[in-house]
Amino acid sequence: MTETTSLPLFLGSVIAISLTGVMMPGPVTAVTVTKGSRRVSAGALIAVGHGLIELPLIVLIYFGLASFFELNGVRIGVGLAGGLVLLWMSWSMFRNMPSVFGEHRETTHGSVVAGIATTAANPYFFVWWATVGAALLTSAREFGGAGVAAMGVTHWLCDFGWLWLVSWAVFKSKPLWTQKVNRVVFGVCSAVLAGFGVWFIYSGIDLAVSA
Repeated sequence: MTETTSLPLFLGSVIAISLTGVMMPGPVTAVTVTKGSRRVSAGALIAVGHGLIELPLIVLIYFGLASFFELNGVRIGVGLAGGLVLLWMSWSMFRNMPSVFGEHRETTHGSVVAGIATTAANPYFFVWWATVGAALLTSAREFGGAGVAAMGVTHWLCDFGWLWLVSWAVFKSKPLWTQKVNRVVFGVCSAVLAGFGVWFIYSGIDLAVSA
């Protein structure tokens, strides 16, 4: 199989592997649902924030820093700090719930920051890139710098496409929502963020105790 033929096949595997992670519910999905109810492009903007963390991380791993993100100290620190950030975001979402039923428009800045915060707060995001992501980068190296760039862009486009689809679907269905549905959706998303926050903190403490 020639390199020209192999690269498209490799990128196809990148898409398949990326989507299994992208489509898994988590903190990024939760904020995409809530912000997507206010702005149809929220998912795309959240993907931009996500990419601002992810793309530099790809560069760092490419230059051999994958093992750094597997260090217990790093995982503990990200878990504890990230868990606290998610708990704060959950509380803010719950506290401001009454205001979301008015004429409130989500800002570009808010969606991008939400993408940055929920991505940086997730220790398993860094572990994924230090393991699965690093393996993909190793394969991408066979195609040179262009292959690595193509791999990174392809992965991010999977993030972008899925998050945009989620926010678009939520925004378009919003006229059918009753106030009760609004409260349930925001309540569930707030609970999801809180649940992940507690889980990340617990995982960080457990890792610190067992280290």
